[in-house]
Amino acid sequence: MPFLSITIALSREQADLFGDQLMEAGALSVSVEDADEGTPNERAIFGEPGATGGLWDRCELTALFSYGTDGADAVEAMWRVAAQMEIDSLNFTQSIIDDTDWVRENQAQFQPISVSPRITIVPTWHQPHNLAADAINIALDPGAAFGTGSHPTTRLCLYWLEAHVQQGNTVLDYGTGSGILAIAAMKLGAREAVGVDIDAVAVEAARYNAAQNGVAIRFETTDDRLDYVADITVANILANPLKVLAPLLASHTQPGGRLVLAGILDEQAGDIVAIYAPYFQLAVWRQAEGWSCIAGRRHDTSN
Repeated sequence: MPFLSITIALSREQADLFGDQLMEAGALSVSVEDADEGTPNERAIFGEPGATGGLWDRCELTALFSYGTDGADAVEAMWRVAAQMEIDSLNFTQSIIDDTDWVRENQAQFQPISVSPRITIVPTWHQPHNLAADAINIALDPGAAFGTGSHPTTRLCLYWLEAHVQQGNTVLDYGTGSGILAIAAMKLGAREAVGVDIDAVAVEAARYNAAQNGVAIRFETTDDRLDYVADITVANILANPLKVLAPLLASHTQPGGRLVLAGILDEQAGDIVAIYAPYFQLAVWRQAEGWSCIAGRRHDTSN
């Protein structure tokens, strides 16, 4: 059965509520994109917690309906929502989308990611293509938690782990998301890894991903009391929470142990290094696409 797609141009203030109301009115799905995507006015909204931003100034909302190809019911629902929101005019287009296997369509978008000659992120519907003796193939599907290897911050941390993890290291992955960094550390030779995240859904996803990769990792939420001190602590979060976490991450890192921080824009790196200076000797290790990875050692308090 074909579906009816209606795309509507809306302001930022209208888009969120309009989408919610369309779902209540019978839309199967609603998505919102930047109306200026692909133009010089395109704007990323990936930002810090607590920062202003939200949606784009000009939004393009697409609602999918199954009311038949004439779209009368869908258009009626759309205008009913507009009236409730006191919107006098709408700029919209309609199109027919043929039924298809959406699972296959979605999976086709996600191919294995070669992070390095040695490390590959492999969705579970693909077979590993890197069969070298020292290959690290991480089975990981796009899902509910951040960290699939596609974002520069995740790749920077993977590069660091590949270069520095040694046999027998203990690792803390703070802000674990999908668990990818803890999983990589174990496959690179770490003896033990613990992952922590504020999101219980992410923790469940990380546990599933660890099982898919045959590695034993303890994952906890931040609600649990963390009794763990690691040789290596890695935190791929964002600059604002990292500023607050400095003493906590220090308390969970061995004196002389290593710290890796990511999720930091290049212009934020200096502030992070300064904030962590009482606990760690840090410096920018590597940069990619406007993001910095900062690394160094905790001060050895035994001296």
